[in-house]
Formats: sequence, structure tokens, C-alpha cells
Amino acid sequence: MQIDSFIAWIGLKETQDIVDQLRQLPLVRSIYVLAPKPVEVAGANCLTTGLPLSTQTIKTITEHAQSDYALLALNEKQLTIGQFALERLIQLADYTDATMLYTDYYEEKEGVLAAHPVIAYQEGSLRDDFNFGPVQLYRTDVLKTFEAAVTGDWNHAGYYALRLLASRMGEITRVPELLFTMAETDTRKSGEKLFDYVTSSARERQIELEQACTVHLQKIGAFLKPDFKTVQFEDGFPVEATVVIPVRNRIKTIKDAVDSVLSQNCNFAFNLIIIDNHSTDGTTELLQSYTDDRLIHLIPERNDLGIGGCWNEAVFHPQCGRFAVQLDSDDLYFDETTLQQVVDKFHEEQCAMVIGSYQMCNFKLEEIPPGLIEHREWTPENGPNNALRINGLGAPRAFYTPIYRDIRIPNTSYGEDYAMGLAISRQWKIGRIYNPIYRCRRWEDNSDASLDINKQNAHNQYKDGLRTFELKARLKLNKLES
Repeated sequence: MQIDSFIAWIGLKETQDIVDQLRQLPLVRSIYVLAPKPVEVAGANCLTTGLPLSTQTIKTITEHAQSDYALLALNEKQLTIGQFALERLIQLADYTDATMLYTDYYEEKEGVLAAHPVIAYQEGSLRDDFNFGPVQLYRTDVLKTFEAAVTGDWNHAGYYALRLLASRMGEITRVPELLFTMAETDTRKSGEKLFDYVTSSARERQIELEQACTVHLQKIGAFLKPDFKTVQFEDGFPVEATVVIPVRNRIKTIKDAVDSVLSQNCNFAFNLIIIDNHSTDGTTELLQSYTDDRLIHLIPERNDLGIGGCWNEAVFHPQCGRFAVQLDSDDLYFDETTLQQVVDKFHEEQCAMVIGSYQMCNFKLEEIPPGLIEHREWTPENGPNNALRINGLGAPRAFYTPIYRDIRIPNTSYGEDYAMGLAISRQWKIGRIYNPIYRCRRWEDNSDASLDINKQNAHNQYKDGLRTFELKARLKLNKLES
């Protein structure tokens, strides 16, 4: 068995280095360099293509792939091939008949080499930023079906469409071995990378990726048609709205959060339920100092609650209102109209959930990049489908209490709100507010400010699992309705 190799142009010296490594390997039949204009690299053929992840580039690869397998290295980063790495990939490809294999790798950052494990692919691994590492090995027969299976002419979503195609044709398999080394030039912390996908410069890319994901969901039978149900609101609640704040050890921020709630100017009655999850830093005493009877301060009897469990304590409390509205203990409402806007949106659209837009800011409330996060990728027609691709739905989130109580949020401290949003979006209408109503304050103690790779992987694995559960639920729903 042999391999055709396709690598993205990253400069003459760097590209030549990768080509020289490949030339020493007997398994490699041919080497192609993908470049925006003709280049000369000793020992390789140049293919003039568009952007590395475009439909045009993938079609060019499929036209030239003739061996049993094709090795794709399209990350535009320096690559070192490990000992017998390709032989190992071919061996495992033969064992598994996987449509695509990818591996753990070493990451070289600022001269330091560190292991970078990746996570296993599953049905719900639909997010476009799934990390497949620096190299992927495809069965060539999968590539040969690409042109007939993928009709979109995309600058950014061609490779995404290819790996979705591979997932439909068979199994995408992770090799939990460190077979390659990649030089990483993006040295930002995890919290600084978190919002890259919602910047204005990424809008064209996001639209294309949504289109590719929509096609995939249609092909596998998980696409939701835009006939989502509206809600007939019940009476009998103690107040119209309840703001829910779970908190543990946020003495630096909780007062600002509470005051932003109590200063809301509304034409309805509301209250604030704070679930104080056994704080030990003075948060409890600060909350006990408030005398406003709209504030309900609860310390749960249980000691096994995550953020989701705290939410359940609040929403199942008899003083919870018709609508339950989120506020994190780090953050603030944008102004005194936030709560009114959320409740008005519920009644205007008779929806089961409302999601707002938020402004990124520092502790001086000065806007910081990327500024306003609107989640414009959500549309009334396709938002519930696109929700399976993106990593979050926006903030603040608010729920119609009876539907929340019927579904219940998972007792976790990451992804719990995303799980609820996915479940609601399967059948119910979700309303969106696109002007800023929330301030998300970034500081060193944010839970996602600086995560190590194992924590990032755990988060991503969990959210992929949520998507897998939701995908199966949608497949089941569509079968029942067909």
C-alpha cells in the first residue's frame, strides 16, 4: 500500500523540509505542494489551488490522489514526521478500514515540546473547529466521492464538508499515539481564542460552514424543518421573572452582579434567586447583608451541585417566576432595561427560550475584542440546526419555567446551558435579541481564562457528547414524524 501526500505551502524553507522528510519514506508514492501560485520545491509537484480548506483545493486533491491512501497536511504549520509514523497509520488503516485516521501529536511552542492529545470523534463531533491534529490519512476512495457528494463552492468549508462526508461513509478514528510534531505559533491563552469564531471577519466562513453542516444533517436525517412550536404561557407564578445567579467564592464580583439586577426597571414583578454553593470567601456574608426582599439567598443542603444543579435548585423553588433569566456571578446586565427586553421578547414571539447578545469588557466596563457577540449565525429558519455546529448559543439565556422543569438542566459546571438550549431548540421556538443586553467581564479568574489541554479536551468531549445525544434524539424525532 502506498500514500500520496498533499501539504500546504508554508514558505520555501519550511515546505522543503517537510518534502525532504516525505521523500525518505518508501510508502510515499508522490508528494504535492498546494500553493496559491506556482512554486518550485525539489522532489514535489506543485498544484496551484485556492485557500487550503476550499472546495477547489479538495477537488484538486481528489483529482491527483491515485494511491490507496492520501495524507493531508493543510494546517500551514511546520511539521515533523515521527518514527515510522506513516507505517503505523497504514497499519491501523488496514486493521480498521477507517475512512480517516488522525493522531495525537507533539506541539512545539516557543521552543518547548509538549504532548498534545486530541479527543475521539463521535457522531456529534460536528463543530468545525474539531482538532484533528496536523495530519490526516484518508482512504482515497472516500476522496473520489467528494465531487459528486459535495456541490457547494466554498472558500472555507471544503475540508469541513470532506470530513463530514468521511463520517457518513464509515468511521473516523483517532490514533492515541504521538506520531507527529507541529510548530504552534498561536500562543494565546484558551480564553483569548474562545470567541474567534464570532468575530466580524469570520462571518463569511461561518455562513459557508453552516451551509455544509446543513447539507450533512439533511443527508443523515437529522435536519429539523423550521416549524418550531410556540408556547401558550400559563398563569399562577409568584412573579413574572426570576433572575438566577449560581455563585461560589465570587466576593470580587457578586455585588456588582446583584446590584445590576436590583436596579432593573420593569413593568412587572421580579425577584432574584441566588444559589450560594457553600462559599468560603465572604460571598455568603455579603449576600446576607442585603435587605431587599426581592433577593432570595439560598444555600443548598446538597454539596454535590455544579452550576447546573444550582440552576435546578432555583428553578424548582416555589418562588421562581414564569421566566428564569441567567446572570453569571462575574457579569452584569447591560443597563436597567435588560430584564424588560427579555420578558417582552418571550411574549412577542411566544417562545420557550430567549437568548440575548453580550458585550465583552474588562473590569472598567471598557469594551475589549471581539466586542459585541451577537451570534448572527442563528437564524429563525436554521438556528436549531446550526446549534449543533457551534460551541455556544449566546447570553443571557432565559427559559420558560414549565418547559425548563420538564427537561431539567444537567448537573454539571460546563455546557449545562448548551444542553438545555439544544433540547429546547429541537421542538420549541427560541427568540433572539441582537442588541447588547449583557456585559461579559473578562478577568483572570474566569473559568475558561486559561485552560490546559486536558481541561480543554474534557470540555470539548462533553459538548460533543451532548451533540451526539441531541443528534440521536433528532433522528428519532424525524423517524417518528415521517
